[in-house]
Amino acid sequence: MTDFPLPDTICRQIVDNAGDAIVAADRQGVIRLWNHGAEKIFGHPPEDALGRSLDLIIPETLRFRHWEGYHKVMETGETRYGDSLLAVPALHRDGRRLSIAFTVIPLRDGLGRMTGIASIIRDVTESWQKEQALRKRLAELESRSGQ
Repeated sequence: MTDFPLPDTICRQIVDNAGDAIVAADRQGVIRLWNHGAEKIFGHPPEDALGRSLDLIIPETLRFRHWEGYHKVMETGETRYGDSLLAVPALHRDGRRLSIAFTVIPLRDGLGRMTGIASIIRDVTESWQKEQALRKRLAELESRSGQ
């Protein structure tokens, strides 16, 4: 006999307590799952995020492209990204831009039809800013050495 929890209990604890955001949206892009990590990264408590469009975290200038790809995945059941780590800008509740990295997880029903998409998301804003500063510094140094 073991005291280890049942798989459903383990999964719920992982989702609820992950430091990374775990977000799931239905076929229409309505948020159906929003964990503590999502609240921490994006600033929206679950009661503000659940039932709302993913537009909540997508910068306006990127929405057309996002929805074009999202609806294509819903229609075809295929994503060209597979298990690749994607990096894109996102929005915090206070309006500031974030840099996030995430994976896409297609969600399917028992017949294999697409029902939505889940993502595991990490805020990489700080490391992105450091990388940009290093690139800028490198470009400055290279331009000086070429004089």
